[in-house]
Amino acid sequence: MIRKLKLGVIALSVLGIICAVTLIQWQPANSAPTPSQAIHLLNRLSFGPTPGDIQQVQQIGIDAYIQAQLHPESLPNPAQLSQKLNQLSTLKLPPEQLLQTYSPQGDKRKNQSDATKKKQQQQARKPLQEAIEARLLRAVMSPQQLQEVLTDFWFNHFNVAADKGKTKFWVGNYEAAAIRPHVLGQFRDLLAATARHPAMLFYLDNWRNSAPGSPGAKGQFKGLNENYARELMELHTLGVHGGYSQADVVTLARILTGWGIVPPGQPGAGKFFFDQNRHDSSNKVFLGQSITGQGIAEVEQALDLLAQHPATAQHISYKLAQYFVADDPPEVLVDRLAQTFRATQGNLRVVLETLFQSDQFWEQQYYGQKFRTPYQYIISLLRATETPTAETKSIDGWLKQMGMPLYKCSTPDGYKNTQGAWLSPDAMTRRLSLALSLGRGNLRHKTPVDTVQLKQTLDGLLSPKTAAVVDSHPANLQASLILGSPEMMNR
Repeated sequence: MIRKLKLGVIALSVLGIICAVTLIQWQPANSAPTPSQAIHLLNRLSFGPTPGDIQQVQQIGIDAYIQAQLHPESLPNPAQLSQKLNQLSTLKLPPEQLLQTYSPQGDKRKNQSDATKKKQQQQARKPLQEAIEARLLRAVMSPQQLQEVLTDFWFNHFNVAADKGKTKFWVGNYEAAAIRPHVLGQFRDLLAATARHPAMLFYLDNWRNSAPGSPGAKGQFKGLNENYARELMELHTLGVHGGYSQADVVTLARILTGWGIVPPGQPGAGKFFFDQNRHDSSNKVFLGQSITGQGIAEVEQALDLLAQHPATAQHISYKLAQYFVADDPPEVLVDRLAQTFRATQGNLRVVLETLFQSDQFWEQQYYGQKFRTPYQYIISLLRATETPTAETKSIDGWLKQMGMPLYKCSTPDGYKNTQGAWLSPDAMTRRLSLALSLGRGNLRHKTPVDTVQLKQTLDGLLSPKTAAVVDSHPANLQASLILGSPEMMNR
């Protein structure tokens, strides 16, 4: 009963000041940044400050911090993180070996004992469990924070769901091979890497996509499948208002026939494979451009057209501005980013540099106005409190409770990053419960959060009103109040 009363006190205190936002005066980037400016930068380019981060940004300056984050190779991971990642063996395996090693073989399981079947089921969960652990470890511990933020952003943009069949074996490799290496490179390379990966091809069914009447169109490969073609245009490139037609969807599906993976039961099952016997080799017109029937080269030509299309530049620029600036991003910023995208043929590093140096990014009206997703909120708490990430199952459990389990967004559009998707009374209650639990040390081997250290870590974050509410409560509740404050809910 006492615990429930205390939680109620915290909830009332925090919810009573949820709308309070600090007014921050912007200064030019070449001036010594204020704590508020440093926090704004850390909240947008990272998952939030760890002890010493605000002081570091103030010391090296805003421009230096941005450039370091745009070039993550200059920020080596700590030895402890590298050691932990090296222990996750499944991250190093290619898709075909993951499938061969961890996918239970149906025919061979018929005469197996229940104990053997249970062991195989546990083994089958290992790739997904290690993918989750690796993501959480990097997000919390890596100094390459922009790399981690962008990995989260682009995975959602090119979403695949581990809940769909064999995709669960491949999500870790998909992130490691198709997403992570390209988040600061050329968009065309990122597009191609996702288009070739078995996780995407299986999740959106293109591995079955076959030209009707082709020699290989039989059994499970019989017929045209438009799923991937539609999402490739609507979500990944042009956007829903990108000017394409249903005829373009069908044509792209025909271009993508035979573009898939080695089928189960064959050598190399799970590996990318183009099956000429299932391909529509006729000439086509896609987005007003003639494409000569020439097999796999047709797909590369289609990807070129999509990556270079002005609608793609606009769609990607809008999503980046929405993620890093505001739910309803300023049109002038979106247009400027789109111009940069087109001028650099989709150089994502340059597009982001343009964004971070823009006047709109630094306008005070956008400070602290992006409501954190459950993932962003939880990671920000772990970073601010230096909570060990050994209990990744507990962290993933909190994500599930808040409706955002890693790698399990069932729809191809991925998890939203806007306030309307995540702000609700139930969501706030769950967040406050986590803040109370973490503040008391329940995720820290029963070691409560050091309130003095937390205040130093978040120096300049709390508004005077929030700080007054925190200071008016007993010392053993102050850390939880800070972690559950509106300033921690937003970024």
